[in-house]
Amino acid sequence: MIRLDKRPQPSRLWTAITPVFAVLLTMLVGGLMFASLGTDPFEAIRTIFWDPLFHPQFAAFSRPQLLVKAAPLILIAIGLSIGFKAGIWNIGAEGQYIMGAICGAGAGLALYPSESVLIFPLMIVAGALGGWAWAMIPALLKTRFRTNEILVSLMLVYVAENILASVSSGLLRNPEGMGFPGSRNFKQWDAAHNAEIFANTGMHWGVVFALMAVIAAYVLMARHIQGFNIRLTGEAPRAARFSGVDPVRIVVLCLGISGTLAGMAGLFEVSGPAGQISIDFNSGYGFTAIIVAFLGRLHPVGILLAGLLMALTYIGGELAQLMLGLPGASIQLFQGMLLFFLLATDVFTNYRLRIGHREAA
Repeated sequence: MIRLDKRPQPSRLWTAITPVFAVLLTMLVGGLMFASLGTDPFEAIRTIFWDPLFHPQFAAFSRPQLLVKAAPLILIAIGLSIGFKAGIWNIGAEGQYIMGAICGAGAGLALYPSESVLIFPLMIVAGALGGWAWAMIPALLKTRFRTNEILVSLMLVYVAENILASVSSGLLRNPEGMGFPGSRNFKQWDAAHNAEIFANTGMHWGVVFALMAVIAAYVLMARHIQGFNIRLTGEAPRAARFSGVDPVRIVVLCLGISGTLAGMAGLFEVSGPAGQISIDFNSGYGFTAIIVAFLGRLHPVGILLAGLLMALTYIGGELAQLMLGLPGASIQLFQGMLLFFLLATDVFTNYRLRIGHREAA
């Protein structure tokens, strides 16, 4: 007889090692999937995890891209983790990411072709406010009408995608673009371009803000009373109420932080690597960041490492598609396995596996 017995308290050992097990199981099952597609599994895994960092032909280009891909994932995941700690499940960070990009890009394009040094800081503020405002919709509906923030935030993603398609073809469309959808290219406008701070490193302002968010989140959650209130709300809601913690304030705070960081991630992406507002601007970073948050155990440092790992799968996945002819859907499935196996192995954090007959009472 196989059964699960609940532990008296969560195991610290399993909490630490389950992400490692999840990565190993993802490699194992992912290798079997690649083999079923007719690709050498060892070559596929090597191409995804090793070649982008150490292959002499690809490393020079791939290493800077690691920071470029990781920055939005880390920024969004940090915001999500704070809400998840409080039991507030914001699943719509993709929508906040899109709205941050639209608002930030719109603020900059309204001042085109000025070369003022204030344009890019203004775009950052506008992007942050755009993401914050979009996150306030589920926050207000939850606090006023007790709606489910999971459904509301998720449905708002589709609204944001339609707004993105609309402004790409209308309000923000490049008047010199010969009728094609898409805004002006920020890479051709120095005042609004999120360029590399150090050449050929991938280090742009989005990376700087991601590192700042990691430090700020650690201080908030480990050293500040508000972080204690957030953790208490998630772990013991009744105790939080008895201790005087205002649940409405916690909901607004957590969703506000999450939306702000997602909006900033969208602005840094549209003004840097993406370069313009377009119909297909959204790349799923808001959903992938959920995997990053849980893979990092909702800890800022863990999220930093998980973001780099997930960015590596993006870069290695693109390389595997190019070099090995793997379909893009297989790479997305490979990334999704990380969350699946993390949740599966996470069961052993709170439960022990027992084999044998249950003793009689």
